[in-house]
Amino acid sequence: MALSNLNNTHLSAAEETAAKTALSQLETVLTAVSINVKASDRQKYGRINEQNKLFVNKVFDFHNSQPDLQTSQVEWDEFDRDYNSRLLMENLILRLEALVTKLKGAKILHDYDNYNAALMDYGYTNYMAGAGGERYENKLKELKQFFQRKADSAPKGQ
Repeated sequence: MALSNLNNTHLSAAEETAAKTALSQLETVLTAVSINVKASDRQKYGRINEQNKLFVNKVFDFHNSQPDLQTSQVEWDEFDRDYNSRLLMENLILRLEALVTKLKGAKILHDYDNYNAALMDYGYTNYMAGAGGERYENKLKELKQFFQRKADSAPKGQ
């Protein structure tokens, strides 16, 4: 027997509302710093790779530990704000990506459950249509469109 109901955990209506509200609040709070960067600008400005991040971190360390060695040509207050904002955004991104990964996993299991339940209903409909149920024949006709066989392709799941 095939596995079914792999994910029986569902949010309550109150939890759904709370999640949507929290996400809306997060979107509102981050509006000021949410910038769509064009591909050309991403290529132009997005050159800070891991090695360059280490370089920035080292300059930040010197800035804090030996400020007498820093140039006066850099606006250090803005440097500090940029540095702290970058760390915050990196942390938020990591947390959001982890959450997205978990949500995608839960969705995959719900998709699997729905698809297999739909296949069971299709089998039942096929059986009942064969037994002469006119309403089932109409339903079967509607559902058969999803099982149009090509060379060797039939629905195989996700």
